[in-house]
Amino acid sequence: MPVRAILTDIEGTTSSISFVTETLFPYARARLPAYVAAHPETVTDVPGDDPVATLIGWMDVDAKETTLKALQGLIWAEGYADGTLQGHVYPDAVAGLQRWYAAGLKLYVFSSGSVAAQKLIFRHSIAGDLTPLLSGYFDTTTGAKRDAASYAKIADVIDLPPSDILFLSDTADEVAGARAANMQALLIDRAANAGDISSFDEVVL
Repeated sequence: MPVRAILTDIEGTTSSISFVTETLFPYARARLPAYVAAHPETVTDVPGDDPVATLIGWMDVDAKETTLKALQGLIWAEGYADGTLQGHVYPDAVAGLQRWYAAGLKLYVFSSGSVAAQKLIFRHSIAGDLTPLLSGYFDTTTGAKRDAASYAKIADVIDLPPSDILFLSDTADEVAGARAANMQALLIDRAANAGDISSFDEVVL
């Protein structure tokens, strides 16, 4: 089937999981109390008497809470701006995005991280600014990444039939959700070669 657009996950797909878990998450966690104290308006909808404790608890279980993801993005923005952080993107992912962009495909991102955080990774990547290659970004405000309805909604926004869109992810449930919405989808497994592909180099359009 023809592919007119590619939708990609980030963590484990374009970028290493370790970059997120060992660099981004600890950076945000260490700076969270001070940031909330300076910007109390960012936690007005966080439940509980101690919003910082609630947020830390969400971090501990990697909760896909939209408020948490937005706050992490704001904290990371400061680190990217001063050069402390650089977004990790696999070389084959960089090459794939460049190749598909040159071929005229529209490229989009769907990640549990906020849209702002997604843009930071690609704008401040170790390969330079990759945002000119990307046409749009989607996060959990669109819906859960395992739900077929989220992928149907993305197809509506992109204004293409779902069958014309290829989704790339390292999570089997997300691939299943995309396929349930009639998208094409490939499971990427960079470590164990247990997926459909092990790198972007193997994507044949």
